[in-house]
Amino acid sequence: MAAGEYIQVKDLKPKVKEFIENPYNDEKLPEKHEIEIPLLGGKVMVTQNHVISLQNDRGSSYEAYMEVQNELVAAYNELRNELAQENWQKNYDALDEPMQRAIRDYYPQKISEAEPKNYGGS
Repeated sequence: MAAGEYIQVKDLKPKVKEFIENPYNDEKLPEKHEIEIPLLGGKVMVTQNHVISLQNDRGSSYEAYMEVQNELVAAYNELRNELAQENWQKNYDALDEPMQRAIRDYYPQKISEAEPKNYGGS
């Protein structure tokens, strides 16, 4: 379930990217705030206060849990690579530490793991 609706794992990454990025300033998504990131041109608008809460069903398999976790991390990695390419025509991993830090400031990875629940009953 994402944002109160059931979705397939394959549809999770684009939904997470939209949540993190909020490209259209949707009031239902995290609010953007202006911060200073000199390596990215100075003042930029980011959703620095967003948090993705991961909560699984107690009956979920470890493989299902890891599949969701991997999609969340992949969304951050994709956004970071896109921003790195846009600014320096390199992937995030190929950047030096100050450039990587600038990208992390723009897209801070915030995944919170909540206590499992019994969604399926029993």
